[in-house]
Amino acid sequence: MKINLKVWRQNGPKDAGKIVDYSLDNVSPDMSFLEMLDILNEQLVGKDEEPVAFDHDCREGICGSCGLMINGQAHGPHRKTTTCQLHMRSFKDGDTIFVEPWRAQAFPIIKDLMVDRGSFDAIIQSGGFISVNTGSAPDANEIPISTDVSNEAMNAAECIGCGACVASCKNASAMLFVSAKVSHMGTLPQGQPERMKRVQKMVQTMDEAGFGNCTNTSACEVECPKGISVTNIAKLNADYLRSTVASEVDA
Repeated sequence: MKINLKVWRQNGPKDAGKIVDYSLDNVSPDMSFLEMLDILNEQLVGKDEEPVAFDHDCREGICGSCGLMINGQAHGPHRKTTTCQLHMRSFKDGDTIFVEPWRAQAFPIIKDLMVDRGSFDAIIQSGGFISVNTGSAPDANEIPISTDVSNEAMNAAECIGCGACVASCKNASAMLFVSAKVSHMGTLPQGQPERMKRVQKMVQTMDEAGFGNCTNTSACEVECPKGISVTNIAKLNADYLRSTVASEVDA
């Protein structure tokens, strides 16, 4: 396959960026998208040119590091697929592919296709934990949890924090990410002690990071590689309202 690439190049966060054209011949349909970028970088290094910087780690659809906008779609054309699990057989010989980084104020560009997603880390640090007593491990059956509750929590826990929801939202909202973390811990009995405090702190940190508001277009759910449901946003809003009312009553 011959592939024509239009790749966003930017030396640093304060530099102007631009689209640069590249051409690759003999691309195997069995290559992953990231392997194709590896071939591009090998070609650039061989010409003593700067390779394209992009995030990656596990390359197994687990870590969420590999987020890219491919032809204007987060992670590419397939639903519930991360960039590293996207294969070149999804494209045709002679195709032109635009490759860009996540676009969001809260995700400043570091270089080329790499963005700083430290704002997600700050949200997790603000409330993404539960308090536990130290000492010996509790018995596995000490806290009974029904299958429905555990399934609901695990569905939310599938969020890998890649940022596709933010990149695909017209407002760069992080509500799907935050709601997944809030639902994950707020559904389980172990997460109840911090439930109200957690949602207040995580929403506050989200707002301070500069993420936009949710307008319920559900683009985030469509582009999410794990299919996290927007029903979690409704749960987040309900918990936030309860916690706000409770804090006003306590005051």
